[in-house]
Order: sequence, then structure tokens, then C-alpha cells
Amino acid sequence: MRRKIGIVIGGILLVALGFTIAAIIIKPGKVVFYENKNSGMTTFRPASVAAGDDIPSLQAFNDAFVQIAESVTPSVVTITTEKVIKTNLRRDFPGFPDDDLFWRFFGFPQGEMRSKALGSGVIVDQKGYILTNNHVVEQGDKINVKLIDNREYKATIVGTDSRTDLAVIKIDAKDLQPAILGDSDALRVGEWVLAIGSPFSENLAHTVTVGIVSAKGRSGVINNTNYESFIQTDAAINPGNSGGALVNIRGELIGINTAIATAGMSQGNLGIGFAIPINLAKKVMTDLIEKGKVVRAWLGVVIGDVDENIAKSLGIESRQGAIISEVVKDSPAEKAGLKVGDIIKEFDGKTIKDSAHLRTLVSTSEVGKTKTLVVIRGKKELKIDVKLGELPESVERGVYPGEKSDSKLGIRVDEINSVTASQYGINANETGVVVTGVDRDGRAAGILQVGDIIKRIGEQDISNVSEYQKALENVKTDVVLVLIKRKNVTFFETIDLSK
Repeated sequence: MRRKIGIVIGGILLVALGFTIAAIIIKPGKVVFYENKNSGMTTFRPASVAAGDDIPSLQAFNDAFVQIAESVTPSVVTITTEKVIKTNLRRDFPGFPDDDLFWRFFGFPQGEMRSKALGSGVIVDQKGYILTNNHVVEQGDKINVKLIDNREYKATIVGTDSRTDLAVIKIDAKDLQPAILGDSDALRVGEWVLAIGSPFSENLAHTVTVGIVSAKGRSGVINNTNYESFIQTDAAINPGNSGGALVNIRGELIGINTAIATAGMSQGNLGIGFAIPINLAKKVMTDLIEKGKVVRAWLGVVIGDVDENIAKSLGIESRQGAIISEVVKDSPAEKAGLKVGDIIKEFDGKTIKDSAHLRTLVSTSEVGKTKTLVVIRGKKELKIDVKLGELPESVERGVYPGEKSDSKLGIRVDEINSVTASQYGINANETGVVVTGVDRDGRAAGILQVGDIIKRIGEQDISNVSEYQKALENVKTDVVLVLIKRKNVTFFETIDLSK
């Protein structure tokens, strides 16, 4: 009996000794809870996060978001725009003949339609400068800004840049709280971010949502000819959030919310939102305020992506880089000796991911600076120094040497097919013609943009270039009414032909 009792006590002592040794050698990990769906019981499981006391408490984590919201929301504004569009009302008069000769003799009855739009913006300077999206203000005749304390002001446009979808507007106000600008290049995938703006309605102004950085450097989202290097986030962004703030966990502005991915007819958030990096926005904003326009560096090449077929045909393994399909005459690229077929692998020490990446890097560089390019030519890797020039405004608007435009509007158009649809980020099934270039001094300058779809001129619907040209020839008035589709918005504009 004594022997059995001794064995039991000895076993207990050995187990206790084992737990003691384990407690000394092995540090205890943090514990998280999860629910067992099958049994309905709550179980314990060691957390995957490294053990230690440096992990903030839930209360500290909660307080961090509260402090960010309190410090940043005063810098975010609600923007409403209003535009008056003149429309032809002849079909609204039943009983009158649908005859062009009748209406030309008596005159077309005209009506007005008021178009309103909602967006957001971020105060970036105490002088009243506000950074927002170009698409928020580009169609507005009247721009109204509402602050978090309900003060309202009329805003004026300082400058716009359609190629980055950025704009700077200004209000005459005091006691403004500018946002602190961060460094979007230092942003890491997986970081917490907050989106602040006015989704859907003015009544929902200064809505704060939270998520993480899902990806960086996204391009080809809106238009392949634009300068795009978006931050992707799953923080809820909805219509009306455009132009609002994306901030990091330190409350620094690291992006301007711009677009969302949608499914079908749904316009709501699907967890895929895009913001313009603040480092890209800083240069555009500074140029617009100081110079009234964006000054971009220019290499002078037409480039494309290196796909599977191109890589195989050239016998190269990497799919990164940008292949040159055209070298513009008398450009910096031609002077430096770049050739058609060269693949630009590096620019100023940075590995090129694709053509959009190279386009953005060049555009944000300083004019007149010499940059070293690493190119693949044949089977050889070469280093070529190029002194960057200033991007000519004609090229910025899509006009290259030797191209001609129609004399009436001062634009170039092309058929909508799979090639132009991919190039300009439009639906290949759209009817109309796509604008491929706009002359700086043409009648349509400031009205039409590269990538716009012209669906109707006057009373004639357009489905191809031939019909476009015929419709222009038939215009006999000083003002022509044009139906335009830009992104997902269709609207009428008038172009004065008497200028």
C-alpha cells in the first residue's frame, strides 16, 4: 500500500517538475479566442503573433483610430458641383412634325437641365488650397465647399490635370486645418489605412472607414494613357468619396481616393478601392499652384508591355520592362540613341515593372536631368544616358509630329475596336468613335479629352469614323451639340465653331 502511494506521489511530483521546467524554458504566447462552430464551445488557441508585451492592448488600438479620425476629419471637405446643360427639346412637343426643315425654320426649342455632382477634397494649405479629383470638378460651373463645422464657401479652380485625375481648387477662408502629407513610397502592403470622405450624400459627410493596403502600383485601372500607380485598399470607398483622404496609422495623408471596382450595375463598395499616391499628387499639386499647369519630363518614346509572346520571340526570360514601339523624331530618346525594339529594363536605378510604371517614373522626374537607362537590345544589356526634355503640350494631348486633325474641332478620332479599347480603357462594344488626340488651340480644347467617346454630333448618331466626318460636314450652325461618354458618364457639350 505504501509502495502504491509512493508511486502516485512520485508521478505527481514528476508532472509538476515538468510544467515548471517548461514554464522556465518556453515563453508563454498571447492567447486569442475562436469559436468552434461544430460544438458551439469556445476554445483557446495560441496566437500566431510573436509572444511579448509589445503588442498593444485592444483599448490602445481602438484609441489610435479615434485619434486619427479626430485629427484628420477637419482637413476633409465635401464638394458639390452644379452645371447647366442646354438640351434640344423638340421631341418633347407632341403633335408637331418631326421634320428637320420645319424645326430649322421655326427654330429648335431649347431647355436647360441642371446636373449636380458630389465629391470630397483635402485641405493642403492654410491659404485655402484643396486637393481633389479632376472628375469631381471638371464638369462644374459652380463649385461649393462645405467644411466639417458647416461653413460653406464658393471655390475657384486653380488648375486641373486629367492625366492623373487631380485638381486643385481654392476657397477664401480662415482657421483651416491642413492635412499632414506623408510618404506614399514608404507605404507597405498590409498597413492599416483609413478612408475619409462623403459617400453617396452630403448627410454622410466625413464618413471614416478602415482597411489595409491591399497592393501598390496598380495601373490600367481607369485609362491606359493616364499616369496611374494606384494604392489599392479594402477600406470602404463609395461614390462621393472621390477626392477624399486616405491616411496611414500616423494620420498622414498618403493618398487621394479616386475609384472603385464595381460589379454589374452595382455602384457600392466591393472591397477594391484605388487612391492616387500622395508623392505623385505632390508634384502635380505644386505645379498647378505655382505654374498653373503640370510640367512633365519627356523621354520621347511610345512604349508597350512585355507580354509572353514578346518575351518568347526575343528569347528573354523576364516579363518586366517596357518595349519601345516608336521613337519620336528629335526627342531626347532619339538623341541618346534609343531604338525601336529596345526593352527598357531600368530607369535611374529602378527596375521597370511595365510601361505604366516607366511612364510615371519619367513624368515625375525633373526636366533637364540626365538619367541612366538599362536596355536590352538583342541579347545585350546596354547602359544609355538620356537627358530628359519637357513634354510638349501637343504630345501631352495625344498629338505626335506628322499627325493631322480635322479642321472644325481640332481633334483626332479612331474606330472603337479591341486595340483602341485596350489602349484607352473603354468598352470594345461601345458605339461611336474614340478621341485619340486634342489640339491645344483647337475649338474642342478644354472640352474633349483623349479617351472620350463621341456618340452623337448634332442630330446624327455616330458609329464609325465615316459617320463622324459626314456629321461634321452637315453642321451648318456656329454651335454644335456633341454627345460624349467619359468613363461611365454620358453628357452633352456644345462646341463653338465660330472661334
